[in-house]
Amino acid sequence: MPLVALTGGIASGKSTVARRLAEHGAVVVDADQIVRDVQAPGSPVLERIAGEFGTRMLRPDGALDRAALGAVVFGDPEALRRLNRIVHPAVASESKARFEAAFDAFPHAVVVYDVPLLAEARASDPWSFVIVTHAPEALRIERLVELRGMTADEARARIDAQVADEVRLKLADAVIDTSGALVDTDAQVDALWPRLAALPTPPPA
Repeated sequence: MPLVALTGGIASGKSTVARRLAEHGAVVVDADQIVRDVQAPGSPVLERIAGEFGTRMLRPDGALDRAALGAVVFGDPEALRRLNRIVHPAVASESKARFEAAFDAFPHAVVVYDVPLLAEARASDPWSFVIVTHAPEALRIERLVELRGMTADEARARIDAQVADEVRLKLADAVIDTSGALVDTDAQVDALWPRLAALPTPPPA
């Protein structure tokens, strides 16, 4: 079963592409959801985050205060590295378990890992194919401001906390340009799908 990585910078249209791939029959594993799950109240990961950054990172109900944590790590590369050292190993372990579950449940499907930080943390994994979503930085800032309520400075800080677009694009087997209308993005995914469906099943690791 092919294992496809789907990545892109923040607000580059990755979720839109994942949705269209799912409509074609892909099984999508969402890295952001895995992050939320491994940081659930009472989890070892959340306990380590609170120990590293302080209990002020927790809401009164014991859940992670994502806004408070984001305010600490975005714009501070060393703080972000400390956070990633806690979170990335747990996400890698859980994602592997979910890939295996998808392989078992859907032996003939294309499995797509929707992963924002591929270049930062998973570039060397044995992907069958890598898709990169791409849009100009100015448009991504506009999306973050209009759709997520960030200020322009907050949006730039989120973008700057990720690798440069050039690094991400070097990993791509295919690039989806999401700067146009939704119908244009969907058309690119539709054109790509036959290539993904024809990917050979990799040998067992």
